[in-house]
Formats: sequence, structure tokens, C-alpha cells
Amino acid sequence: MASNRPAPQGVYVPNDDDFGGYDDDSSWEEWNPTEESIRPVRGRHRVHKRGGGGLARSSTVLGVGVIAAVGAGGMATAQGGKPPVAIEMPDVSAVTDSLPEAKSLPGVGALISDGSDDSAAAGQNVAVAAAPLSAAGVSTTDAEQGTTDAGEALRARIMEQAENQQDQADDAVQKAAEEAAVKEAAAQAAAKQTAAEKKIAAEKAAAKKKAEAERLAKLAKSYTLPVASYTLTGTFGQPGSMWSSGYHTGLDFAAPTGTPIKAVHSGTIKEAGWAGAYGYRTVLELDDGTEVWFCHQSSMNVSAGQKVTTGETIGRVGATGNVTGAHLHMEVHPGGDATGVDPAAWLRGKGQSL
Repeated sequence: MASNRPAPQGVYVPNDDDFGGYDDDSSWEEWNPTEESIRPVRGRHRVHKRGGGGLARSSTVLGVGVIAAVGAGGMATAQGGKPPVAIEMPDVSAVTDSLPEAKSLPGVGALISDGSDDSAAAGQNVAVAAAPLSAAGVSTTDAEQGTTDAGEALRARIMEQAENQQDQADDAVQKAAEEAAVKEAAAQAAAKQTAAEKKIAAEKAAAKKKAEAERLAKLAKSYTLPVASYTLTGTFGQPGSMWSSGYHTGLDFAAPTGTPIKAVHSGTIKEAGWAGAYGYRTVLELDDGTEVWFCHQSSMNVSAGQKVTTGETIGRVGATGNVTGAHLHMEVHPGGDATGVDPAAWLRGKGQSL
């Protein structure tokens, strides 16, 4: 088997400190390595060229060997019969004396019995030592409730939390249902109130209509149309150049000449005579001061100051004054004002149908 050439010996003189005071007078010849001496051997035993790897492994093996030798015999021997190296061990009693008492450590003193005769303290120590680790998470409240197991206590807390959450959810659902019920009740109350208000309004309207019908019916008995048979040929407010005011100031009832003209209501004849463009005109003053003019008559049957009743004949239809044909021109002047109102609306308001 090939191997590296042995390295030449050099001179090496160790001092007393190298081996614990042991002096070796052996001589070593100095060795200077060359390229030929460190050439790797071909074959199975190759030298790996890694920086520092071999030195590290050698140091490790040497250290392990020294430790093993010290552990087995308490001393190491060097090559050449060198004396053993003494190893100094620390005094264990000095270390133990500096340590604190075990009873003074937190949570440990209660687990150690000092051997005293105090039965209460001994019982307490035994109880603490015998307490199971599963009771470590048990609170005072859990203990008061009879729970001694940490897992059971945790389960109870989880169940309590779940029940609280369920109660909150149930409360929220109930609150929402109550709010919905309140809104529904309010909507129903509002609908009922609206229906009641509409019913009341309809009843009031019906009552008002009935009262108006009764009033008109009563008035109809005391009022009448001026002529029985007619054709309306002119309405109030109708514009035209034939009227001096620019519009028609009355209501025209076309009827044959000589048709009787009736008093529309009881009252007093204020005027009866010729009135220019109005022809023969009769003015009837009612009890409320309203004046009713009957114009274009062919003849008059009453005189000023005469009292008349509803339906009494006061004249006849004619074509006197500014006219284009036989008709009755009727005007209504409330309070005797010069400006009149629509005779058709006035007559309807007295229960008359045109």
C-alpha cells in the first residue's frame, strides 16, 4: 500500500507550560515540506484538497480522544510515557451552599413537607400536592358553582357565551318583530283614520248636498222662471258691438210677442215705464234689495209701488227698444248696484233649472 513519505524530524523543545510542567528533552529535526513530499497518493487513500478540512477533523478527533481518556481514567497519557495531567474539579458543597432554599421558591414550598407535626399545614400541603393539573384554569366563580375541572369550566363558559349570543339574537329578532308589528299597526291605524276621514268627508258632502237640495227646494217654491216657454239666445258676458258696454249684460229669453212675463219672486215694483234702449222696462225690488229688470216688453201690467207675488204676471214679451226680435232681456243687480251678475247663475241658485 502506498503512503506519504514520512516527514523529517525537526528540533522542538516544549516548555513546562505545554504539558503541565512536564519537560521533554527529546530532539526533533526540522521538516520543510516540498511539492514531492505532499503529493497525493493514487489509489483508495486520497487526500481531499479542502482548505482547513483535514486540520478541523484532526482537531475534533484529538479533542474527542482526550475527553474519552479523561472520562475513563481521570488522566491522559502522551506518546513516549509522559506523566498524567491533573484535572481540578470544583467544590460542589460551595455551589450548593449558595443556592436558595427550595421552600423559598414560588409555588414550590407548598409542595414540600418539612416533616413538622402541624397537622393543618401538613393537610394543606398534601391537598395542594394532590390537586390535579386539570383544575389550573378553574376560577373562583367556577369553584363556587361546583366546577373543579378546567375543561369542564371552559366548556361551561363556551356554552354560557353561546347561550348569551343566542339570547341576543333572539332579542334582536323579537325587537325587529315588535318594530314591524308597531309599524303595521301604525299603518293600519293610518289607513283606518284615512278611511274614517273620507267617510266623514263624504257624509258631510252628502249632508251639505242634501241641505242645499232642501234649501233649493224651499226656494223653488218661492221663485220661478220669468217665462214658461223660451229659447236662450243671449248669455251674460257675451261680447259684441251692439251693446254699449261691449258685452251682453243680461240673459235673453226668446219667445213670441205677447208671452206672459212673471214676477220671479215676491217684491215691490220700483219702476215701470220707457227706458230708452231697454224699451219698456219693469224693475222689481226683492226683500233683500236685489233689483230684477224685465226689458223690451210689449206691454206692462203693473205700476211703481205695487206689491207682487211669485208667478204673478207683470207684463208681456215684446220687441221695444234696441232689439232684433221679440224676446225678454232680464238683468239682476244685487243691492241695486249698476253692475249686474249672471242671471242664469242667480236663478240656479234659487232652485231654478234653465
